[in-house]
Amino acid sequence: MAEYEACILGLKLAINMNVQELLVIGDSDLLVHHVLGEWAINNTKIFPYLYYVQELMKRFTKIDFKQFSRIQNKFADALATLSSMIQHPDKNFIDPIPVGIHNQPAYCAHV
Repeated sequence: MAEYEACILGLKLAINMNVQELLVIGDSDLLVHHVLGEWAINNTKIFPYLYYVQELMKRFTKIDFKQFSRIQNKFADALATLSSMIQHPDKNFIDPIPVGIHNQPAYCAHV
């Protein structure tokens, strides 16, 4: 249910920004396959979430869902964690955060 709530918030944000075409990339097999109609829903508590996502999807001229494994999504998870810790007075703008890729883990660089 948390994954559906995050998806709903993202779709609402895109709608508020007047996005017409959207590619939703998620790491939840369950959500992506439910939305695409590829998997049946066994938990009846999920139905209201799915119906709401489907209603929001109608607001876009084109919307696609793509699934990435969580292992492939470590960088996005790290950015999401980082962004949840940032408080900025102007909600429409956040200063860029420089991101670098190291050849070795951070604990090796620290030693």
